[in-house]
Amino acid sequence: MAFNDDSFIREVNEELRSDQLRFVWRRFGRFIIGGAVLIVLGTAAYSGYHYWSGRQAGSSGDQFIAALTLADQNKTDDALAALATIEKSGSGSYPLLARMRAATLQAQKGDTAGAIAAFSAIGKETSVPTVIRDAARLRAAYLLVDTGTYDQVAAEAQELAVPANAFRHSARDVLGLAAYKAGDFAKARQWFQAIVDDPQSPRNVGNRAQMLLDLITASGKAPVAKG
Repeated sequence: MAFNDDSFIREVNEELRSDQLRFVWRRFGRFIIGGAVLIVLGTAAYSGYHYWSGRQAGSSGDQFIAALTLADQNKTDDALAALATIEKSGSGSYPLLARMRAATLQAQKGDTAGAIAAFSAIGKETSVPTVIRDAARLRAAYLLVDTGTYDQVAAEAQELAVPANAFRHSARDVLGLAAYKAGDFAKARQWFQAIVDDPQSPRNVGNRAQMLLDLITASGKAPVAKG
């Protein structure tokens, strides 16, 4: 199955803010790494190649699961070392998954700057599937809400906040949060209102946007424009 599978995008969109991408990778790993292994009818050499590549992917998968287990056990340094090995010598899409997971672990460890740099780098690589690039940019943007400026958040997320983008809900959310934190309540209202007005916004994102809109209105710092 392709990387832009609609169900994958929908689930990632809803889980980005909870900072639990690990569960998404586990749940949708088989989609991300390309789906079921193709059964090839042909020459023995061709079949042998696919057998070999399948074994390589299986080995990388085992290593990836082992790294996740180390992370679950709070053995962060060991998990990062295991993920680094997969990044260097893994097969299929596991090196990319390892990079994403390692960046999340960096953030959990307190290396926010390193995590932002890692996610941002993935988001700029044209060889990476668009859905993963966008997810990485959003992860960088959410981390920047606490540590950066609105402009830095916008540099990662604003291009994703357009109607045609599957991640527009999360992009508008992070831009609204960044504007709110920066004290630009008028801009925050615009982003949160865009979420509320979009009938496809996930319920959790829409509810948070409405709550923040109510807070902004109650504060009187960004009154509703009268038309």
